[in-house]
Amino acid sequence: METAESRPWSDLQPELLGLILRRLPSLADRVRIRAVCHPWRSNSMFQSLPLPFPWLALPDGTFLSIPNGEIHRISVPEGACCQGSIDNWLFLMHSGEVCSLMHPFSKTSLELPNLAKVWKSKILYDPDYEFNPIFYKLVVPSPLDSSPCSLVAAMIMDEGNCGTLCISQPPIAIDSFRDDNHPVRLLRDVAFFDRKLYVLGVFGGLFIIGLDDIGISSMECIIDSLGDLDGIPQSLSSEEGYMIREYLIECGSRLLMVKRWFHSMARSTSDDFFEHERTVALQVFEADLLTKPCRWRRASDLGGHALFLGQHSSKSLPASECSEYQEDCIYFMCDYPRPKYSANPLRDSGVYNIRDGTFTPLMSGSTAVPPRLVGQWRPTWFFPPEVV
Repeated sequence: METAESRPWSDLQPELLGLILRRLPSLADRVRIRAVCHPWRSNSMFQSLPLPFPWLALPDGTFLSIPNGEIHRISVPEGACCQGSIDNWLFLMHSGEVCSLMHPFSKTSLELPNLAKVWKSKILYDPDYEFNPIFYKLVVPSPLDSSPCSLVAAMIMDEGNCGTLCISQPPIAIDSFRDDNHPVRLLRDVAFFDRKLYVLGVFGGLFIIGLDDIGISSMECIIDSLGDLDGIPQSLSSEEGYMIREYLIECGSRLLMVKRWFHSMARSTSDDFFEHERTVALQVFEADLLTKPCRWRRASDLGGHALFLGQHSSKSLPASECSEYQEDCIYFMCDYPRPKYSANPLRDSGVYNIRDGTFTPLMSGSTAVPPRLVGQWRPTWFFPPEVV
């Protein structure tokens, strides 16, 4: 009987290699399998793969891969600090308050206007005014990978809960406004939907911003409040005190507002006011833009999408695009404390199922959590490309 001749692994058929790659939601595992040999790398480039699970940027400048808990390091310019993200681009602030967007794998960089300078130019003169920006949120009407010359809208929030909205054609800031001098009182969030810019105000107020070549051309309030939908969720006690944070997100063909309810689980004795805050409820509302007047209505599903919630970056994706995503679920983490607290983004994290109202952990209890998370980076979702 003739001895069967073994064939080298490099001769693995492309369709079999594709089956393996499609079962690897981790980008790091896909990179490792492509590094085995040249045939595997070249054949893998022709595979249609589900999106890898997003990473979580940590305060110490590393990235946490969910759900396997691997820590990754990506080089950024010396002295640069990540303050947010747009899909697979990092929003960096450099020494001297220089701002940029950087694709960390291709190293492509896009210069932005000095957002701190824009914010300061809008402060009314007051010698006792010592507020500082506490977070930035950047949004674009279309993906930067396909539209590198896109407009960029940046919302800058300060310690006084006042916001500045900056519209730029990078690297030039072409217009801005501050909410303490405008009917848009106390900005909550900003998002592009159907290539139009929307701003969320207090009490569920929704504004649409008209843009042209020279900046903001119009501003219209299309929903003034939540109306009868406002109030404490039935699952919470009306005798307790809660904090609320609102998010505005494009989800498929819908514009959604998410209200996140926090409750203090213990009385804190430390300087970190948020140390014991935990998310206890999430409400989702859909903007009905076809009725006259427009209004909010409750949403009972996400249309099969998975929603990644964050004040520095929010994004929704069809769950079918990644085998690891849970459809009609909201993934959230702790990114709301001010920078000086350098919070562990996993200490108030989880997955909320909008259909049955249940919470589950973002990561399993057996997954090791990095022991040190001190640093200047702001926790944000980062969506690595499917191919590196």
